Amino acid sequence: MELSTAIIVIMAVGLAAAIVNGAMGHGFSTMTVPVALLFYTNRVLNPALVLLEIVINSAILLINRASVPKIWRRMIPIMLGLIPGIAIGSYLLATADSGVVKLATFLILLPLVLLQAAGLRRPIRSERLAGVGLGTGVGVIYSLTTISGPPLACMFTNQGFVQRDYRAALGMIRLTESVITATAYALLGLYSTSSTQILSFILPCVLIGIPIGALLIQRLNPERFRRFSISFNVWVIGFGLSLVLIQMGLVPSPQAFSILAAAILVDSFLLYRYFIIEAQNRGSSNPCTQETLQNLDVHVRGENGGIDPKVRKRQRNLIRTGGRTTE
Repeated sequence: MELSTAIIVIMAVGLAAAIVNGAMGHGFSTMTVPVALLFYTNRVLNPALVLLEIVINSAILLINRASVPKIWRRMIPIMLGLIPGIAIGSYLLATADSGVVKLATFLILLPLVLLQAAGLRRPIRSERLAGVGLGTGVGVIYSLTTISGPPLACMFTNQGFVQRDYRAALGMIRLTESVITATAYALLGLYSTSSTQILSFILPCVLIGIPIGALLIQRLNPERFRRFSISFNVWVIGFGLSLVLIQMGLVPSPQAFSILAAAILVDSFLLYRYFIIEAQNRGSSNPCTQETLQNLDVHVRGENGGIDPKVRKRQRNLIRTGGRTTE
């Protein structure tokens, strides 16, 4: 009965997470892992999710394949950095205590998701050098937790990736990391019958959810949808971290849930700030001005110094719609 309850819960969360992933380009593991860890250890869960991620990220990359020629060269430093990071993380997963790995997962996740919720943006000039370091760190985190969306999303947002370019970049990096991690897990003998069972139940949910998300996002406010998804993640991760601390005997029951309360308070403040900023932007007549778009020219000029006609057309549309993309 306990196993069937676990599978039902994970299937429901997996469907919701697949819809979010289809809409945003990431978010499947960030939503699924905190819930699934209440029933399974990382050593059982990760191999199933990594194989699912191959399917999910292949679909995301296929949907946004038109943007690949524009972004693939910028992805190479990150992909190179993934290799040593995944090797380290996979070895730790295979040898470390499962309880410690589960606790580390929640401790890593919570600040990353809160950082994503804060929407901090500081563009990095030495992108190639930073990309290698980011790739190594993401490789360690992903192979330990199957989660990499928050740091990658922060990086690509900082560097000015938008809409389809953003989703194509996420799809390319996450497909690469999932393939490499799946190979590392196989070499370490981490696949088991339990992992296969989880995979067989969640895969149909993923195949249904991804196209629904891709269609749904065309009818919704993408930024608002993303922000509410992040809030859900914060609350679930805060609850999971509190529960793990109780299970490991590190913090007694009532006090442990103060972490959940703190996470909710911080996220509520960030959500309030988000709506205030959104209201201010909506109140301005045209937040996307010609001056802003001229600054963007620095990032879109080719080697010959010209602006691609398609990019120029997109800029004119942004001025006409007040900064709201029609993609």
